[in-house]
Amino acid sequence: MTNSHKGPERHRGPVTLRREAASQLVTADQRLLDSRGRQDWRVGDAWRALRIQAEFVEGFDTLSDLPSAVSVFGSARSKPDSAECVMAEELGAALAHAGYAVVTGGGPGVMEAANKGCSEAGGLSVGLGIELPFEQGLNEWCDIGIDFRYFFARKVMFLKYAQAFVVLPGGFGTLDELFESLTLVQTHKVTEFPVVLMGVDYWSGLLDWLRATMLSDGKISPADLDLIHLTDDVGDAVRHILAAGG
Repeated sequence: MTNSHKGPERHRGPVTLRREAASQLVTADQRLLDSRGRQDWRVGDAWRALRIQAEFVEGFDTLSDLPSAVSVFGSARSKPDSAECVMAEELGAALAHAGYAVVTGGGPGVMEAANKGCSEAGGLSVGLGIELPFEQGLNEWCDIGIDFRYFFARKVMFLKYAQAFVVLPGGFGTLDELFESLTLVQTHKVTEFPVVLMGVDYWSGLLDWLRATMLSDGKISPADLDLIHLTDDVGDAVRHILAAGG
């Protein structure tokens, strides 16, 4: 018997919404951070605190036995035959062969390619999904999948269980993960944490701006730029992670 359904599907933590129930565009993060409706804070936020706690407990419990892992980030919009998806799939396989689990956001595009490469190479492939208005669900290559309501709970899991970050071409979400990880390393909140950028043509303009504007204006130090390893070579990326003790 087929379980096919028509219409949109969204995930809200452990809850799956389909058809009309999936049409609500307000996410849990939006409700939490909305400064309007203050009368709801005293009761509503107390219950949200318990839900947030439950997300941390679920994440810690599910991922506590994860082997050494690398978090891979990149665009959900990339096409399967794009250069970054091809690179992500090769990267996922190379990381699996090096003994790492691969952790992504569980979505399509670069994330799916990295999960696929890891899974097909016999590695452990993990997806940490998030509730979004345009949520598409976890991709089929995730051996372990967790759907989160709150971005900050999900971000903790990306960092806590990874020995390195590899960042491929992506948009605002990818930049968010990149600069958050760099900030945590720069401020010594985490140590021995390699951050690899893959896609020389894509990232070179950003790195040029960091040098020409932020560094020259004294907003960052030369050592801060050394936190980033830029490459197009999958083997070089894995060797850099291994050399850093990741």
